[in-house]
Amino acid sequence: MCLTWKLDPTVTGLLRVWEAAADAIQASQAPRGIRRSLTSIVRSGDVYIRVRVLRIPLFRSETRRRSRSGRKRMEERGMGASQGLEPELVSIPASPRGASTPEAVTPTGQRSRGGEGEPLSAKSGTASPRFLSPSMSSALGTPMKRVLVNLRGYLEEVGHLTKLNPQDAWLPITESRHGNAHYAAFHNLNAGIGFQALLLPVAFAFLGWSWGIIALTVAYFWQLYTLWILVKLHEALPGRRYNRYVELAQAAFGERFGVWLALFPTIYLSAGTAAALILIGGETLKLFFQIVCGSLCSSNPLSTVEWYLVFTFLCIVLSQLPNLNSIAGLSLIGALTAITYTSMAWLLSVGQERPPSVSYHPLSSPSLGAAAYSVSNALGIIAYAFRGHNLALEIQATMPSTFKHPAHVPMWRGAKVAYLLIAMCFFPIAIGGFWAYGNLMPAGGMLNALYAFHSRDIARGLLATTFLLVVFHCLTSFQIYSMPVFDSFEAGYTSRTNRPCSIWVRSGFRVFYGLISLFVGVALPFLSSLAGLLGGLSLPVTFAYPCFMWIRMKQPPRFSFDWYLNWSLGIIGMAFSFAFSAGGVWSMVNSGIQLKFFKPN
Repeated sequence: MCLTWKLDPTVTGLLRVWEAAADAIQASQAPRGIRRSLTSIVRSGDVYIRVRVLRIPLFRSETRRRSRSGRKRMEERGMGASQGLEPELVSIPASPRGASTPEAVTPTGQRSRGGEGEPLSAKSGTASPRFLSPSMSSALGTPMKRVLVNLRGYLEEVGHLTKLNPQDAWLPITESRHGNAHYAAFHNLNAGIGFQALLLPVAFAFLGWSWGIIALTVAYFWQLYTLWILVKLHEALPGRRYNRYVELAQAAFGERFGVWLALFPTIYLSAGTAAALILIGGETLKLFFQIVCGSLCSSNPLSTVEWYLVFTFLCIVLSQLPNLNSIAGLSLIGALTAITYTSMAWLLSVGQERPPSVSYHPLSSPSLGAAAYSVSNALGIIAYAFRGHNLALEIQATMPSTFKHPAHVPMWRGAKVAYLLIAMCFFPIAIGGFWAYGNLMPAGGMLNALYAFHSRDIARGLLATTFLLVVFHCLTSFQIYSMPVFDSFEAGYTSRTNRPCSIWVRSGFRVFYGLISLFVGVALPFLSSLAGLLGGLSLPVTFAYPCFMWIRMKQPPRFSFDWYLNWSLGIIGMAFSFAFSAGGVWSMVNSGIQLKFFKPN
């Protein structure tokens, strides 16, 4: 009986190199003695690669019916008279057989000669399997050992025989693989803190103190767990890196079903966020201009659409940076500005006097259906505040990965620091904002509350600085959320032309995408009414799909804690997704949709 081991195709390819070498030696015109010596060296390296480098314990057990004379000869030699199995450890047949192995001095000083029928371990009187020991192979005492040890060290340092797609070297996400834990922290912070964080006090106005804090805490640790899953699944299989969220979904759920599940949510989270950032950035830029200039610049001010165009121009200029690693500096600026303006928002609010009619009771609703919708809307605000999971694999794809230094180590180190800082931003702004304004919190969030209640109490310089920091953060967030779309454009181009994008083609793609995002935001302003429905469809990217991916790819034991945990979180996440989508549909039916084209609010 021979045990068959399922090897990775790349490992099989490595072993075939030894077969090709042995075949070439046998087919050469060299003298027979030289051919036999070279063949023995190749076979010794083959054994070493299979058993020592790959650490595959292989043995072959053969049942032989020995004749009486054979058993008698074995008894005379002290090998025992027992019938049955005689295990022998061999390598997978790959190299040409029949060539003898020359004598070599082993590390113990004894001379050994490896033959076709001789076991490689020391002889014993037992019939148990005998595995290779450090002094078993004739190659271990030769210079070939040093070559193979160096080869093993090279493989550990350079990589794990990962099959790399040559096209990845041309695409902006995988073009540069020099990322580190610092870059991971910058990107995760820039992508994780957004304008949705300014709406967290609005959710507390519907939920109250207790349920608001509980919901925010549960959502934080839930999304942190799913982020850990994505980091671990980036290299779930040896020799394969899933550099994009859609690729991992295809590996977990199948080629077609994975695309059907993940393509639309990830496009919405990238392109939809970019369009929203243009609108928010343009409006905030207009408010900053009004605060700084005041009545001096009121003679011929720019319209809102013109401010959108100014902001889009700035986004297009910054988008000319070639790849994801090249925007690490922008992500650092975005992270610092996000931490600063969220901290300033709640500090300025807490430092001022509260409105006299402030109350901390949850807002009442006229009917049970309206109350359910309000609670669902509040939970949706909390869930949508945690974003960036659709970019986790892309961020990790920018890092090198080897046997000794896998990519998930610096990625998780940077992600832990980033989400610790995110927690230090989210919890104070939610609790401090609700304490300052209670259920008087405007639907627009903290910036609207600051402008409505304290525009005269707070110095214009502080308000202008806060709005300017929001503009900077929107500019940097546009870059990281647009990078997957840039990657898709260039992937389509390189797959058709089989060559990298020139600088003009790349610039053209990014200018086109910026103008399309501006057109969607200006021409279709009613899409904000569909935010509840579309947001519910994209929620599983963060809270549900990673749990199902873990079950499909890691296959934890059935009915184990890991199995129950991931099934429970995945099902609950899908239930919330359906509830939020139903709430969005109910809102559209109840209030209607005003289809106004080219009339942004």
